[in-house]
Amino acid sequence: MDKNISLEKLTQLSNLYFSLPTANFKRYLFSKIDFKSKLIGILGQRGVGKTTLIKQIAENYNLEQSKMLYISADNIVDSLSNIAIKFSSYGGKLLIIDEIHKAQNFALELKTIYDFVDIKVIFSGSSALEIENSKIDLSRRVLFYELHSLSFREFLAIKYDINLPILKLDNILNSHQDIATSIKKQFKPLEYFNYYKEFGTYPFFTEGELGYNLRLNEIINIILDSEVATIYNVDSDKINTIRKLLHLLCSSVPVELNIQNIAKESGISRNTLYSYLYYLKKANLIEIIGGNFKNKKLLNKPDKIFLENINLYNILCDTQNTGSLRESFFVSQIKIYSQIKYSNIGDFKVNDKYIFEVGGKNKSFEQIKDIANSFVVADDIEVGFGNKIPLWLFGFLY
Repeated sequence: MDKNISLEKLTQLSNLYFSLPTANFKRYLFSKIDFKSKLIGILGQRGVGKTTLIKQIAENYNLEQSKMLYISADNIVDSLSNIAIKFSSYGGKLLIIDEIHKAQNFALELKTIYDFVDIKVIFSGSSALEIENSKIDLSRRVLFYELHSLSFREFLAIKYDINLPILKLDNILNSHQDIATSIKKQFKPLEYFNYYKEFGTYPFFTEGELGYNLRLNEIINIILDSEVATIYNVDSDKINTIRKLLHLLCSSVPVELNIQNIAKESGISRNTLYSYLYYLKKANLIEIIGGNFKNKKLLNKPDKIFLENINLYNILCDTQNTGSLRESFFVSQIKIYSQIKYSNIGDFKVNDKYIFEVGGKNKSFEQIKDIANSFVVADDIEVGFGNKIPLWLFGFLY
């Protein structure tokens, strides 16, 4: 593409982007955005809805279309800063950049725009981006937000137009029976929750159930073959090892997690395994409880490892462990606004205060009896009682 005409071409594509209808439903993250910031970054796994969100954010400024320019970083020849300078000279006020991780020297380009161009920028990028390890410090220039997969609450709103408020954790713990009873009058929570487990964590379920798993499998491959390989400079044969590792993690019951065995079965050293776990966590394909990272090195052995959301198990697991599925859902929902740790008593400790034991409908309090602030989170029940809470209700935390 000729640099002299690139802005004209990009404007044509941008006009097409803004001519498409915008989804009415806004994800949980929309209300958290500070619209006064000059640079806003939305990071997240491919397929979770970043492109839709940044369009909603852009339209919230109520600018004339000519004052906004949308570009995808895989479709440009000129540098981001040059495009920003040119667009600003024509009166542009807002630059929207999709998939910024595909742009060369994006951190330096954003710094240049921040320092020298009078324009606001909203951009999306892979969750695997090495923001904190970039040679250019973006922390004081960019407000970063992370968009996660759909909660059960968001799924209900998009799929069935059932719009229910976000619940705080304390609300669920103190009033779950009344809340669940009220919700049960509107729909059958277990029926819809079972559907969510199969097709509900990515917004592209609206494009059809038949192709959902194929699309999700394609997304996993792109994350590994393109994003992880490029960002972490991993050779293709090593990517195949990482893919094998994902399948091994999928079949490992969390309580039986054995790092040495996983390293041996993967055919890699323990240190290499820790590096690969870091890549997968950064790419939002897995969630690790315990084992904090520092400079890509695991400080201590992880206590439990899950796939990031419950739908990934449908793609990566030959055989699914029900306990892993339940715990994975609980972790994926509660981690957004709460701190979650492994617990020797029960399954998890949340906010250094609450103990949770996750299981089926017949799960008892035997393991956590006489423990203050302890709760059983039970699958396959519509309404709980006392300190026994339905698993699906934790899907309303965001």
